[in-house]
Amino acid sequence: MGRRRRKRQRGGSRKSVLTAIVLVPPGKLWGPIQAIRSRYDRRYHRWMPHITLIFPFVPELEIPRLLPGLTAALADVVPFRIRLERFRYFRHPSGTATVWLAPVPAEPVGEVQWRLQQVVPWCDDQRRHPEGFTPHLSVGQAMSWEEAERLVAQLQRSWSSLEFHVDHVSIVVRGPTTPFREAHRLPFGARDGVTCP
Repeated sequence: MGRRRRKRQRGGSRKSVLTAIVLVPPGKLWGPIQAIRSRYDRRYHRWMPHITLIFPFVPELEIPRLLPGLTAALADVVPFRIRLERFRYFRHPSGTATVWLAPVPAEPVGEVQWRLQQVVPWCDDQRRHPEGFTPHLSVGQAMSWEEAERLVAQLQRSWSSLEFHVDHVSIVVRGPTTPFREAHRLPFGARDGVTCP
């Protein structure tokens, strides 16, 4: 009985921490982000700079059957511009914190996330937080809220805003011991499928 209920709640599909749908800034802007992440982010070697939209996602072998639906969900999304200009942090119940850059405006990123989640409603981890989905680009972790407060102030003093055009999102995959790589690109406004990097 319990097993049947779990399967129904999850849409009958599995999730995997080896795949995700993310918004990745252009490579030419990675320099200042990576300089911070290399010092403060323990996941620096696993992830490229990114804003998480769906994670965990589905096992890699199940991705092809979802591509038409994901593409259709973004078919009438208009490309937009965002800026990474302010640092903030999430407080965790453990007393630790995650430091992140806030995309401005956040609304179009939230809209894209919502559209994608309608295709994979069981992949709802990003909306389970008390505040719902908060678009963010993680740059590091802090052992306490006070440390996070100091780090945010320190980083903000020397930060120059980064602005870029967003016209697609990426499906990224990794192996058990390898970093994430882009496997598929989901363009906005596409009517005829995805592109491969």
